[in-house]
Amino acid sequence: MNDFETRPNPKLVYGAGKLAELPRCVQELGLKKVLLVTDAGIVAAGHVGRAQEALEKEGIETVVFEGAHMNPTESDIAECREFAEGVKPDGLIGLGGGSSMDTAKGCNFLLSSGGTMSDYRGYGLAKSEMLPFIAVPTTAGTGSECQSYAVVSQDESHVKMACGDPRALAKVAILDPELTVSQPASVAALTALDALSHALESAVSTKRNPLSQIYSKEAFRLIASGIEMVLQGAALMEHRGNVMLGAAMAGLAIENSMLGAAHAAANPLTARFDIPHGEAVSLMLPAVLRYNREHSSAAAVYLELSALIHEPLVEWVEQVIALAGLPGLSAAGVTEKEIPELAKEAAAQWTGQFNPRAISEAEFANIYLEALKSEEVVA
Repeated sequence: MNDFETRPNPKLVYGAGKLAELPRCVQELGLKKVLLVTDAGIVAAGHVGRAQEALEKEGIETVVFEGAHMNPTESDIAECREFAEGVKPDGLIGLGGGSSMDTAKGCNFLLSSGGTMSDYRGYGLAKSEMLPFIAVPTTAGTGSECQSYAVVSQDESHVKMACGDPRALAKVAILDPELTVSQPASVAALTALDALSHALESAVSTKRNPLSQIYSKEAFRLIASGIEMVLQGAALMEHRGNVMLGAAMAGLAIENSMLGAAHAAANPLTARFDIPHGEAVSLMLPAVLRYNREHSSAAAVYLELSALIHEPLVEWVEQVIALAGLPGLSAAGVTEKEIPELAKEAAAQWTGQFNPRAISEAEFANIYLEALKSEEVVA
């Protein structure tokens, strides 16, 4: 067993209807004026209005920034920071999917320490204390509510940067499965698959430790109990709650370990072909699982997870992904001629170095090719 240090985690407030606890959580932090960071879709769904009304009823001044975008860029974060400087809040709330939470966290970096997000690529580079942050996810997938990283894309290249600092971690994460009912079916599917990939990759990461493995295994169990119903559009509140809590547990697992080659392979697909992250990582996951299965320690973990579902893991994952009806790499314009450049970019991704089985540029190329060929077999 390697030496390790655990990281703190947010206070978790879980349960249907727990959005109503937001004012109490804000008051416990001593906040009087908050900036609520969200996107237009969450406003339209009515969640922002409910939250703002509840907060202001308790005398908490609430200003809304609804400019969060999918895969937020450095300029998106700068825009939020400029807005926040005019508000001068004493705390931040991220209400929405991973993009809203990342925008709020990124804004917190810039408010506290100045500069641009590229200055904070890596971990522990913030210069000052940050404002208290509360995360309220409306999707069940990213686990951003339990992570101290803001994932931000460079404006021109769309390369994703992980900007982390222990001070960026939420003080409180409110997990209310009722908030996921408003998700479009496609968002529910991709975020659930993203959560599944987080549980699976963190479970075998070379940075895993006894605590992270507890989180990974429980995340997988919870997600596996509800994901098929979510993908089939038949989820009850129990299934939604299990996947949401599982996604948060997977976020805690990532925070205390790391990810692997499926995420490394997915990021260039998002940057080059604009494939949504949850779709990109799902398309790469089966090939990476098969690749890792040849590594003894990863294979042992996979066997443990298989016992939870009473099925061979890789085959079950493929069946689950198939339920989502993803368009596939070919539909996005990926062909064999792009593979060398994709493999080069994947090999340079930070998360790949934590894959249990060492993976080279040539091996990434084989994984992309396998993913493409598997689509041909299905077709």
